[in-house]
Amino acid sequence: MREILRELSDWSEAGEDIAIATVVETWGSSPRPLGSKMAVTRSGKMAGSVSNGCIEGAVFEEAQRVLKSRAAKVAAFGVADEVAFEVGLACGGHIEVFVQPFGPVHRRLMAKLQRNEPATLRTDLLTGEAELVDGAPSGTELARRDGDRFVEPFRRPAHLIIIGAIHIAIPLPRLAKTMGYRVTVVDARAKFATKERFPEADELIVAWPDEAMARLTIDNSSYVVILTHDPKFDLPALRSVLSKDAGYIGAIGSRKTNQNRFDALRAEGITEAQLARVHGPIGLDLGGRGAEETALGILAEITAVRFGGTGAFKRDAVRTSLG
Repeated sequence: MREILRELSDWSEAGEDIAIATVVETWGSSPRPLGSKMAVTRSGKMAGSVSNGCIEGAVFEEAQRVLKSRAAKVAAFGVADEVAFEVGLACGGHIEVFVQPFGPVHRRLMAKLQRNEPATLRTDLLTGEAELVDGAPSGTELARRDGDRFVEPFRRPAHLIIIGAIHIAIPLPRLAKTMGYRVTVVDARAKFATKERFPEADELIVAWPDEAMARLTIDNSSYVVILTHDPKFDLPALRSVLSKDAGYIGAIGSRKTNQNRFDALRAEGITEAQLARVHGPIGLDLGGRGAEETALGILAEITAVRFGGTGAFKRDAVRTSLG
């Protein structure tokens, strides 16, 4: 929903008649996960995707029929071949898409998302009736179908917290924003943490890391990147975040640098289990050494941790799965 939030807001304010299509079931090799959305207006505007292009045209036509009838429906699309289906999925999968008119429950959900408040949407796929409840489950539970009911948790948006407004940190907010993260940059040095250096950041905090952490909400949607490479900043940052339920903690520096940090923290009573949560050296090894490549490697590792990926080459993963 967040990926089409801006368009929905603009279209709603303009009085457009809108339908929302949601992927509610998948089998085989489907191109988009459960909960993926596409919005269509009666006037012909489109936003989002339910199939990365395979069936968007057919879903557009279904949306126009729903807007005319005002009756929600489930549309099924299967593997594309010359005999079975005129419209289908070339990748060999099968998906079901629930198409419904945009209504008051969606406006309430939009308001919550715009305030970064968690919520859960429960939709009856037979009647089209939907219920919005406050809060979302903890952990990584995703959208799911439960019989004729579709349940979508909307947590707070992923929050990237960058500690250390150094040169290699500058590309990180730009990359993270394209992936939907909210970005906070923390540095005790006011001349480093400036809007000129970090124009894409949602928030700049000029404070010591432990002071900043006390002001921020840290949970499993928070991804903390420590880039200061200076013990007087690194250690307070690690002390403060290791006591919280962050989804990711990474610290820049060599193996020797991280070992020195860990030794200092062990002496203070930090446990091995806590230290094992720290990704250091930080990031995936992509080979590049520039600021942009380093930032990409960091965000790639965060993505792998967030979604349970391995960081391996896809072709190698396929070979492994095939034996």
